[in-house]
Amino acid sequence: MQKAKLPVRQLVILSICRFAEPLVFTSVLPYLPELIEYVGVPKTEVAKWAGISTAVASVCQAIMAVPWGSLSDYVGRKPIILSGLACTMLISIMLGMSQTLTMVLISRALVGLMNGNVGILRTMVAEIVPQRELQPRAFSLMPLVWTIGSIFGPAFGGALARPAEKHPGLFGGIEFLKQYPFALPNLASACFFIVGITTGFLFLEETLETKKDRYDPGLALGKALTRPCMSRRQRQAELKGLDEERTALLTGGKRVQKKKKPVTRPSWSQILTPQSRLILLSYTLMSGLGMAFDSVFPVFLHYPVQDLHDNPNVQLPFKFASGFGVDAPQIGMFYTIIGVIGMVIQFLCFPPVAKHYGVLNCFKFSAILLPIIFFITPFTALVPERLRIPAVLVLMLAKLVATVFGIPCCTILLTNSASSMTVLGTLNGVGTSVSALGRAAGPALIGAAFSWGIKKGFVIVPWWLLGTLGLTSIIPALWIVEQDGLYGEQKEEEEEAEVEEEVANGEPRGNGYGATAVPVDTAKKVTRED
Repeated sequence: MQKAKLPVRQLVILSICRFAEPLVFTSVLPYLPELIEYVGVPKTEVAKWAGISTAVASVCQAIMAVPWGSLSDYVGRKPIILSGLACTMLISIMLGMSQTLTMVLISRALVGLMNGNVGILRTMVAEIVPQRELQPRAFSLMPLVWTIGSIFGPAFGGALARPAEKHPGLFGGIEFLKQYPFALPNLASACFFIVGITTGFLFLEETLETKKDRYDPGLALGKALTRPCMSRRQRQAELKGLDEERTALLTGGKRVQKKKKPVTRPSWSQILTPQSRLILLSYTLMSGLGMAFDSVFPVFLHYPVQDLHDNPNVQLPFKFASGFGVDAPQIGMFYTIIGVIGMVIQFLCFPPVAKHYGVLNCFKFSAILLPIIFFITPFTALVPERLRIPAVLVLMLAKLVATVFGIPCCTILLTNSASSMTVLGTLNGVGTSVSALGRAAGPALIGAAFSWGIKKGFVIVPWWLLGTLGLTSIIPALWIVEQDGLYGEQKEEEEEAEVEEEVANGEPRGNGYGATAVPVDTAKKVTRED
């Protein structure tokens, strides 16, 4: 059998479609505390409302993830992906033009309601690459795109927020940017959304089995536009490459014609197997804790430095309420530096490490590393001033490593826990919903804990609460068992189809020891028992 190959072309197109979303989502991180202050929230309440705004988006995403996934099962993956990109682009501009806290919250809610792309993109990757040996590379691609987007996103947000104030010579004369000081980062991000929507419309192929054969005007237009730019040799190479990719998409080897099995609606017991439930619980906890850290850590960095000497409100090592006092551009620079390093780790380190040590072991490592990071975080504000920036970068790098290994591994484990391909879309929708609930609860809880802890003089409160929750997240990870995944089922079906076809045609089928085909009834019986 021919060795399976990654369908690189379609994965690259998916990555281009995905890129704009992490760009705009992470661009909010550096300026969100300033935006919330700008709309009239007191400084001591900023962390709480930052957490609430993140929670609103996640709750709305949790509500709509399964409906979006179900709709993609009906109309196809591609239309939902493109509509989600268009809606996110418009809503992000709406967020940048917000003048009240209510408008900020409405914008964040609409981002969650109108975009179900996370689960659908994972489903498309799973449909494109069912082979287990290729999954670490394929499933690391979307997180890699997120990491690359997170390099540029904070830079956009930090550098382009309040442009009329920070760059008066360049933007000081533009009245629109004075009236809407946080609009420019989102307007800049809109350019990438337009590229993603255009690329997806022209070149993205449908992966839903029941919709693959329908006429796609976007693909037809894309071929018509690119054909005049190609030489005869390039066209022949393209046709050969498409044939190879179709082979990779279908079987990773010999194409086998199979009888269509009647499609029945799977029950919830088929969708949520015991292993799937354990993985979903771990995924919810890891997503929630990670998002809680990401939403509160910029507030911690932005919070003013406290005088720790001869201060009656300070009783080291536990009672203090100091931050780092850094502004949005510097926070953006921190995230950019870590993003560059994370891109290298994601692309060069994760696939071979996951292949060598196993996906499950890498996931357990991440689950153990996260609470250690959370417990250490508040004490970085106590290190000498010359070591503070290195301490922040080391902390962010450790968090990045845990995320880079944890989230893709969890996605692979969840995909391989699916009982069949028919439940994969719904299972990924459920995964998106429950992880969104975790991302909603985590920031809201930790944001409120941060505000309460600051008022009481204990900045360690949110971080130690996060660390305690992180310890509990290790428990379900210990019970997870790595499974074979959908490719094993696919190979069994292909072998069964080959046996039935050869027996039906009266062709002898050797067993490797000179034996010939068994009678038809016996062959079918053996196939069923296998």
